[in-house]
Amino acid sequence: MSSPTSLTEQLDAARPRVTSLFRIVVGLLFACHGASSLFGSFGGVDGAGGTVDTGTWPGWYAAVIQLVGGILVMTGLFTRSAAFISSGSMAYAYFTEHQTEKLWPLENGGEASAMFCWAFLMIVFTGPGPWALDRLLGERRVAEPHRQPTRV
Repeated sequence: MSSPTSLTEQLDAARPRVTSLFRIVVGLLFACHGASSLFGSFGGVDGAGGTVDTGTWPGWYAAVIQLVGGILVMTGLFTRSAAFISSGSMAYAYFTEHQTEKLWPLENGGEASAMFCWAFLMIVFTGPGPWALDRLLGERRVAEPHRQPTRV
């Protein structure tokens, strides 16, 4: 008769799935920020459906990174690259838009930028988890090795 597993062992066993859930939620929320800025979804940038002007620096480019990066991270496609770029964009946003006013995120309105920056950096190092297109495509590549041309 085996002894019941400890709470730590149960939590460790769930880690891969929770990593995927974390990535999905963070990616979805980030994509929503981009959709809000680009299309006025969810109240837009001003709460009244406003959008950023196309091509303006840095707002429009940040919104594109948010939408595309968020979708890629959420689906688990090119996860680490998309998370790295997304993390960098949020670090840039924090240091150029928020930290110039005051040091602490609670004082300068940069909590979202700081949290997204660190969440994406964590995804860079932990990977996408098992529920990701990266994993599905990687398994296909392994399952279907490249065929060598047959010589006659």
